[in-house]
Amino acid sequence: MPETNKEDVLKAEISGLLRYMQRVRTEIAAMNRGRDEDHNFETMGKQLDAIVEATEKATDTIMNAMEQNEESVAKIKEGLDDPEKIALLDKIIDNGNVVFEACSFQDITGQRVTKIVKSITFVEERVNALLDIWGRDALDDVEVETDEEVKREQELLLRGPQLDGQETISQDEIDKLFD
Repeated sequence: MPETNKEDVLKAEISGLLRYMQRVRTEIAAMNRGRDEDHNFETMGKQLDAIVEATEKATDTIMNAMEQNEESVAKIKEGLDDPEKIALLDKIIDNGNVVFEACSFQDITGQRVTKIVKSITFVEERVNALLDIWGRDALDDVEVETDEEVKREQELLLRGPQLDGQETISQDEIDKLFD
């Protein structure tokens, strides 16, 4: 292979690598900024933790209320002789036990969300490491596509094959992408 071809190949490879790294910087800058403070990458773990906490509180409230109901039903049963009414109260206790069993969803949900939080935290740590390497101030200057631009690109991708004359991208433009 002639020396100039090796140089051209090397230049093309380095150019491709630089474009790729710029794309990575753009993506990291976009994650770092977020659309607003509630949609920032760094708040995802906190949001999921809040879900687990709220679910746990709700489950505790339900279980406490059901325990109180069970105690009340037991007191009512003490003064009854009617087998039909006792059977109805027993049914209420059985239904309470069903509610107790259903509340076990909270443990499973908490475990699964905790796994997701750990994964998000892992990714967040890596993103923060990259932010530190590139410098957070330097990423502030990186242009990031707006939500409208991203939405438009996604909509174009979702349109699928178009009828003749209604294409948003001509075949010639598509062919140029492969040149």
